[in-house]
Amino acid sequence: MLAVRDSGDRAAFARLFDFYAPRVKAMAMRGGTPAGLAEDIAQDVMLRVWQARAQFDPTRAGASAWIYRIARNRRIDIARAAPPPLPEALMPVPGPDEATAALALAEEVGRLRAALRTLPEGQRAMVERAYLGELTHQEISRATALPLGTVKSRLRLAIDRLRHELRELRR
Repeated sequence: MLAVRDSGDRAAFARLFDFYAPRVKAMAMRGGTPAGLAEDIAQDVMLRVWQARAQFDPTRAGASAWIYRIARNRRIDIARAAPPPLPEALMPVPGPDEATAALALAEEVGRLRAALRTLPEGQRAMVERAYLGELTHQEISRATALPLGTVKSRLRLAIDRLRHELRELRR
């Protein structure tokens, strides 16, 4: 890596490429990336290594750590650029008439309230503020003086728990 950084040695880069490209591809595939996209990631990473070779500092990290960090960041960039998953399809309310639909809805609301009561206080408060109070994560963070990451974590954990508690409603 030092020969690549210091003198732009193409032969040294070819050896670096031959060694790391398959490992970067394997790392991406272990993370669930399809083979074709993993190959593209490996190519992008190695191109970035060549372009940013002057930024390599062996006192801060070894070559492998530096290259794998570039690969990790590339995978994150690709994941962020992907469209968000579509929400699960809502099941139609059973029954043809409005009275049956109203009863089914009331039953679902009751189950949701019961599931909300099972959440820890911190998670329940986040769900109520986000979904009932219609506040953004940033607004909740400011109102509670909690870090934004804590707000997002509590909401994610709460939604996962509610999804588990209410799984029979999705059938």
